[in-house]
Amino acid sequence: MPEPTPETPTLHLARWTVQSGSNARSRGAVIIDAGDHHWRASAEGNGAIDALYRAVDQALSEILDGHPRLLAYDIHALGEGTDTIGAVTVRIAPPDVEGKRGTGEYTAEARGTNIIAASIEAYIIALNAMLGEAHWEGAPEAAAATGKRARVKAPVTAGAARERRAELDEESGEIDTTDWF
Repeated sequence: MPEPTPETPTLHLARWTVQSGSNARSRGAVIIDAGDHHWRASAEGNGAIDALYRAVDQALSEILDGHPRLLAYDIHALGEGTDTIGAVTVRIAPPDVEGKRGTGEYTAEARGTNIIAASIEAYIIALNAMLGEAHWEGAPEAAAATGKRARVKAPVTAGAARERRAELDEESGEIDTTDWF
């Protein structure tokens, strides 16, 4: 596997989803790839972004031997209107552990019209910056070798993916997503 560079980051956010609302606790789920393995997790949080950050932390807990510390989170609109681009900046520190792996601060920025997507992207970029340090070299591979949470990525054919999808019940009619309010 080639050395991580800005073009080939250590971590790649394969998928994410979040559910949030005023009458329920937010829940986020992620799948994060690193090399030939992936880690998945879901978590609850105080809002969509908190739930996703907690899911990332849980997924990567064996790689990082703990949870990164979020030191700063900032959203800045780069224009006016509802379709403007937002810039999300995060600053993190590694888990509170002894030695070099417990030191440093890492800042990252991501931009987009979807502020939740930009928020999780900025978090992953900051984590990649941290894992790019020499004292973190090999951490994903070492965690994958334990076989605890890491799963080997397996290719899925288009036919198998179609078979796995939930079938739509045409007879159930239109679904009202506000009927529970």
